[in-house]
Amino acid sequence: MIDAPHTTDVQALKETNRAALSSVLAALLLTGLKLAAGLYTGSLGILSEAAHSGLDLVAAGVTLFAVRLSAVPPDAKHPYGHGKVENLSALAETALLLLTCVWIIYEAVDRLFFNPREVDASLWAVGVMVVSIVVDFSRSRMLLAVAKKHNSQALEADALHFSTDIWSSLVVLAGLGALALADLVAPTSVLKPWLLRADSLAALAVSGIVLWVSWRLGSQAIDVLLDAGVHEASAQIERAMLALPGVTGVRRVRVRSSGPASFVDMRLLVQPGLDADEAHQVAREARKAVRALLHDADVMVEVKPQEEGTSGLLERVRAVAARFSLSAHDIQVRQLDGGLTLDLHAEVPGSLSLIDAHDRVTVMEAALLRELGPTLSVVTHIEPEGAHPAPMPEHGEAAQALRQAIADIVEETAGVCDMHRLELHRSGARFGASFHCRMHPETPITRAHDVTVALEASLRARLPELVRVTIHMEPEILEAELPPVV
Repeated sequence: MIDAPHTTDVQALKETNRAALSSVLAALLLTGLKLAAGLYTGSLGILSEAAHSGLDLVAAGVTLFAVRLSAVPPDAKHPYGHGKVENLSALAETALLLLTCVWIIYEAVDRLFFNPREVDASLWAVGVMVVSIVVDFSRSRMLLAVAKKHNSQALEADALHFSTDIWSSLVVLAGLGALALADLVAPTSVLKPWLLRADSLAALAVSGIVLWVSWRLGSQAIDVLLDAGVHEASAQIERAMLALPGVTGVRRVRVRSSGPASFVDMRLLVQPGLDADEAHQVAREARKAVRALLHDADVMVEVKPQEEGTSGLLERVRAVAARFSLSAHDIQVRQLDGGLTLDLHAEVPGSLSLIDAHDRVTVMEAALLRELGPTLSVVTHIEPEGAHPAPMPEHGEAAQALRQAIADIVEETAGVCDMHRLELHRSGARFGASFHCRMHPETPITRAHDVTVALEASLRARLPELVRVTIHMEPEILEAELPPVV
């Protein structure tokens, strides 16, 4: 069941284009002002900011192009649309940022250690940086608002980029202030050399900010291009699906982004016995729930009836528990007095108090009654998470000693022989054991069962670390039954 293809909102296109174009104009203004101020004063800090703003201008132009191209509707060659052009533009912007950093760091090191230059910390330079801060602040807020409204990653990248320009401009202002302070400090002061180098140090600080922005933009762009970084969205969708009436489990959720558009496909397990109309209604509600999380997402839903029988019932119990972030295990179902009795262990966070844990489990039990019928009787053993780790095969020294102890006890049991296929599993500090052994083939089954139960009880009593024992009793192979030796 697939939705109609994603359609471009004309109003959204106008707003994103307007935001991108205003960003280009603002970057053009700031680049010109900073370049003029940097050349006039000789400040590397301001020149580095001019280069940064020049990069902003290129990035804003790329963003404007990407926003317009990403709005082109899907076609036969690009069935998911052209939205990833925005992510490619963000990746290109990252490369430009890194190149800028290389130039800034080179110039700063050259001025610090090899070719120092005099810088004029004039009011003209300060004024340009103040104007830059005001423009960057208003521009970043406007871009971020439009980016969030229309889920545009290109505009969001621009907003993040320009918001860091505010901090880099403040660093340059601090460098200019330090230079002005150097004129007031005595020539013999130990602070004098550092204050004179403040402009180059400010340029290095700007490059550090640019590197941090580059890392964030590049990582985000690569994640989206590789369809990564959507685990949180997938988990939210899965929780929303498990809360829907009729849904008993979620077998798969896949999310991919393409610019402002999101594409989701998932496979849901539903109650058995639903007809086509009812299954379609479940799929319709599922799409609505996904769009509440991802606006205007293109959603494909596959519905599959939950398996009948015990295995299907166990899956439904685990699915209900998962809705409340609980892990259910050791589930036992019994038919009793015309109804079902359900015993299970539920793991809750260890930080909860008893009353909080009990309240959470009570809500889960109420959901089980709604899901499986009012005749169900539920008894839940509450335990902290990790109280019973998953059993793992055990082959260490302790296991060898336990194997020998089990063999000795079996050998002491009258009428039982030939213990074989002994397997040990450890869960935390506890052991579980299973093995096969034999009795005379003419032994009544009632007697064989009594001996088996008694042997299991004896093993648990004499070996306290052994909490679970399963014995498979087989008929002994008598000599007369053995094949003749040729």
